[in-house]
Amino acid sequence: MIVDAYVVDAFTDQPFAGNPAGVVLLDEPADSTWMQHVAAEFNHSETAFVVVGGPADEAKPLRWFTPTTEVDLCGHATLATAHVLGGEQRFDTRSGELGCSVRDDGMIELDFPAQPCSASEETEVLPALGQRAEEHVDHLARSEFDLIVQLSDASLVRQLRPDMSALADVPGRGITVTARGDRDGVDVVSRFFAPAVGVPEDPVTGSAHCALAPWWADRIGRTELFAEQASPRGGFVRMSLRGDRVALAGHAVTVLGGELSAGAGAPLAR
Repeated sequence: MIVDAYVVDAFTDQPFAGNPAGVVLLDEPADSTWMQHVAAEFNHSETAFVVVGGPADEAKPLRWFTPTTEVDLCGHATLATAHVLGGEQRFDTRSGELGCSVRDDGMIELDFPAQPCSASEETEVLPALGQRAEEHVDHLARSEFDLIVQLSDASLVRQLRPDMSALADVPGRGITVTARGDRDGVDVVSRFFAPAVGVPEDPVTGSAHCALAPWWADRIGRTELFAEQASPRGGFVRMSLRGDRVALAGHAVTVLGGELSAGAGAPLAR
């Protein structure tokens, strides 16, 4: 069996920046083990599998896999999928129905659930972040998926060199480290580490901004925010808090398109 597959750089308008995602188009649902093997072969932080063979008026089934596990929500691979398919899209996912549309400025906007945060006392994680991060923590909090560490200055976020083996022991999906923006037009700076799910540092994490949007909206006093994820590749996310939903917007660039050979006897569901 042969299916169409792509690599798309998300949350950037330049190739080889932002966050690369695999996108695999399926005519019918696929076996989970097969999808996990494909995601490991692609070896990007996320690979999206979307079923495009169903009725045009129904939400398309969409699943996301890291190289080691399936996850409940992924922003950049959803953006990449919407970029490949074009136009307005609705996806049926483990996090409910998600919508995507193209804005007048050419950005793709994702309609995602907001993730309010609650205070945390998990200070044991701080030494693993390095750079004496424990001396510069303003807040610790928990979202649905991740631990959030707010530092006092964006330069500290940019300079972090964490101990990934120690971070892998932190409960949950990953750790978002964030601070108030330090450049003109940038409200929020963050980085995201998820070694527990096979992603040491994610270049740009759309789903993490589902928590960063309400977190920083409360502190900055605005619901429209511009965020930079300060990974080595870097990328930018426009965030709009809309009640219990967050609109995440960004550009995307296709860098590779081709055919994926599933191989003889590929375990596709029937």
